[in-house]
Amino acid sequence: MLKLLRSFFRCFKSNFFCFCLNSRRGTVGRCFKISEIIDLLINLIKNMAVIIVLAYVLTRTRAFAAMMNKQTMNWRQQATLILVFGIFSIFGTLSGININGAIANIRDLGPAIAGLVGGPLVGFGAGFIGGLHRYSLGGLTCLPCSVATVLAGLTGGLISQFKKNEFITIQEAVIFMALFEAFHMGLNLIMVKPFDQIYVIIKNVSLPMIFTNALGMGIFVFIIHNLVREKEMQKQKELIESELTVAREIQMSIIPKIFPPFPERPEFDLFAVLEPAKEVGGDLYDYFLLDDDHLCFTIGDVSGKGVPASLFMAVTKTLIKAKADIRLEPDEILYAVNNDLCADNDSGMFVTEFLGILTISSGEIVYSNGGHNLPYILRKEGTIKMLPRMAGMALGVMEEIPYSQARVKLNPGDSLVMYTDGVTEAMNDSGELFGEERLERNLAGITGYTAREEVEVILRSTRDFVQEASQSDDITILVLQFIGGK
Repeated sequence: MLKLLRSFFRCFKSNFFCFCLNSRRGTVGRCFKISEIIDLLINLIKNMAVIIVLAYVLTRTRAFAAMMNKQTMNWRQQATLILVFGIFSIFGTLSGININGAIANIRDLGPAIAGLVGGPLVGFGAGFIGGLHRYSLGGLTCLPCSVATVLAGLTGGLISQFKKNEFITIQEAVIFMALFEAFHMGLNLIMVKPFDQIYVIIKNVSLPMIFTNALGMGIFVFIIHNLVREKEMQKQKELIESELTVAREIQMSIIPKIFPPFPERPEFDLFAVLEPAKEVGGDLYDYFLLDDDHLCFTIGDVSGKGVPASLFMAVTKTLIKAKADIRLEPDEILYAVNNDLCADNDSGMFVTEFLGILTISSGEIVYSNGGHNLPYILRKEGTIKMLPRMAGMALGVMEEIPYSQARVKLNPGDSLVMYTDGVTEAMNDSGELFGEERLERNLAGITGYTAREEVEVILRSTRDFVQEASQSDDITILVLQFIGGK
């Protein structure tokens, strides 16, 4: 036995590979040069590539994904893998190259993969199919090659069982397949007679077979590892999407959605809409009575996207409602909210905010702006005018920033139209922005509408402009219409 193994390993030290001519007397023919053995290697690699491509297609099927997700396979799944990889093994034989009754092949690759994927039973089954087919072809090496094919599947299955829930690494797979093919060659040296003839055959085919099978196994395991990583990334993506859905629900749950909000107050009308983008943003609006004659209203837009923006929006809205007081002016409210937001603001987030207080009996609005889009005054006659620009930094940027304020008078039938940049920065498929000019043209045609109808006109115009383009930012519109007189 030891002598046979030594003879096998001496094969790898030869400078030339000898090719054995088919002869009943077993005579050895001419030497097989490096260029010829390279041709053999290339042919084997081509055959291996076919199996790998088919195996890759298999890994992309829903059935295979279902198998990978389960700890145990049912008998139908096991039978499917046995049949598929058994066919791969047969292909490895049929596509092989006959050398003096021996076949240089990649037969062991299919069963070995089957064992690693499906366990000992699947590996044994696929190996049995491939081995039985090889034995039926006869030839000098039919018995040891058939046995080796069965053992390839069984060994792969035992390795899979030993590794339990952890799939074999690429390096381990290559080493396993290379060692097994070396064992395969040694098995032929032991079992086949005459020794001189099989010795020359092994010299011809050993290195190409070992290299090709090991390469094929490494590529397949690389594919499996990529598949596992893709599944992990998909799970992470689903988790993130779930969190974003929750954040979106939180965002929508804390803004008022009942209209009219104050049915007992006919002096004014309010309507608002917030259409969240696929990615959660931080738009907000709110309104509430400070007393019987004063209505506080606000609209804002938090920087950034996702869960942090949604949480920052919730904090901002809570602070505004907590700080708003009939004794404070709008600029004082923004000043107080800004200082609270700046405290421990390690995230560096900020929010643009417009806040006003309507005196219900007179229609006068006192307002302050913290870096937000300036609203429009829509007069009953159909004229529009943007509120004058005023100094005011976004909230959360720097503490102790003073804010200014101004006043504007609404006559009966006039509206104050507030919005976030999701409206003006809405983009169509051509990359064109909706813009302030287009918004103003749409507002100019609105006369005699309710607050709801005015919001719906703006929203519909934005949708018609964007059409099928994806929405990248929240779209928020708040309209306050003064009606006057009880």
